[in-house]
Amino acid sequence: MAGNDYVKFMTEQVVKYLDQPKDERKRQRQEKKQLKKQQKQPFLYRWFGVVPYAIMLLFKRK
Repeated sequence: MAGNDYVKFMTEQVVKYLDQPKDERKRQRQEKKQLKKQQKQPFLYRWFGVVPYAIMLLFKRK
């Protein structure tokens, strides 16, 4: 994207955002936050990788 195109794109996005009612923007932020929480991976997998998570599942199974 050329510099001029990028400025035009960003201007359109800002204007679109500012044209929305305040409660609509707030609702969209909350939906995005909830979606992010739902997609969160388990703690062990996120911090230590697949191996500890697999071991935990193996012990839970027995």
